[in-house]
Amino acid sequence: MYLIRLALASLANRRFTALLTVFAIALSVCLLLAVERVRSEARNSFASTISGTDLIVGARSGSINLLLYSVFRIGNATNNIRWDSFEHFAADPKVKWAIPISLGDSHRGYRVLGTTPTYFEHYHYGRDQALELAQGRGFASDPFEVTLGAEVADALHYQLGEQIVLAHGVATISLVKHDDKPFTVVGILKRTGTPVDRTLHISLQGMQALHVDWQNGVPAHGAGRASAEQARGMNLQPAAITAVMLGLKSKIATFSVQREINEFRGEPLLAILPGVALQELWSLMGTAEQALFVVSLFVVLTGLIGMLTAILTSLNERRREMAILRSVGARPWHIASLLLLEAFSLAAAGVLLGVSLLYLGIALAQNAVQANYGLFLPLALPSSYEWTLLGAILAAALLMGAIPAWRAYRQSLADGLSIRL
Repeated sequence: MYLIRLALASLANRRFTALLTVFAIALSVCLLLAVERVRSEARNSFASTISGTDLIVGARSGSINLLLYSVFRIGNATNNIRWDSFEHFAADPKVKWAIPISLGDSHRGYRVLGTTPTYFEHYHYGRDQALELAQGRGFASDPFEVTLGAEVADALHYQLGEQIVLAHGVATISLVKHDDKPFTVVGILKRTGTPVDRTLHISLQGMQALHVDWQNGVPAHGAGRASAEQARGMNLQPAAITAVMLGLKSKIATFSVQREINEFRGEPLLAILPGVALQELWSLMGTAEQALFVVSLFVVLTGLIGMLTAILTSLNERRREMAILRSVGARPWHIASLLLLEAFSLAAAGVLLGVSLLYLGIALAQNAVQANYGLFLPLALPSSYEWTLLGAILAAALLMGAIPAWRAYRQSLADGLSIRL
């Protein structure tokens, strides 16, 4: 116990250097834990984006591209799927439910998804959690109704009953807006932490109504334009959609249905298993993930080397102190233990401060990170892996402290009651 008091008193005597060392270790520990927390939560959020969907069907391209635009609303489809192809597979006896989706429009940088009410019933995320409404209801018979994701409503401050104008294309700033066909907000979904939060949901008929007077990708002008009232009276059955999500009656039939779709002669289609595609996509990101983790480990190593340098530098200044301790009966292992305790105390203080900085940062940035990146960072206790990392840091600090401890151990009483100049 007296060695601990002596070590703390020695650090207090060199408080400025000790505080700088503790702060350097704290910053490195905070960075390491922040990277690990973001990595683990991003993986969990990524894996929970879609659940309960057996197959996703789109135009033949790549599995990752299909996953990105159908689930994450990133990128665009290479082609559309004919409506009769959708009806063919939706009527398959092995298919329990089918969700058609249509993409292509946006609103102030957020994607618009055209679908049917079955989307709200069968689209699940996380651990098979269903979508829930925070306010209002899902779109119904009127084609000009929109149900907002939670992030869209929060970021743009929309309330039920407001009218919004959608834009053609997916750019943040669109030059072609559907000003003549405004939509009314009828519902707002509860937050899910998935791309659903950043999506505006309309009916397939609403998507068709927006483009009912378009020809060859160009809006009509003058008398050729159809008003919202005129569009309501038109045939709004879509000719094509972007993708389809399928739920099967039996998991055993998954591969047979997938093969049937991939070999479909009506048009070139691709069916993917969402879980497999998610793993494939995450594996592509694994290199960057590991590189970031390695960089943060090197930052921690740099902080520990700074601690080692501070202790080694102070040894020459403390040679009289060591000699006096030896002269009053301290054994060589007492001196070595004193320096080990100093190194451990600096590292432990740095770890505690680093963890405190991490939780302070999460508390301050939690809402902003969730709003801007859709990533929820909980104020939870460190995981077992994070405890392992912290333990490894303290063990590394002891190993680093063993170097000056060994040097002090080797010093003899003859090293001087007077300092050599």
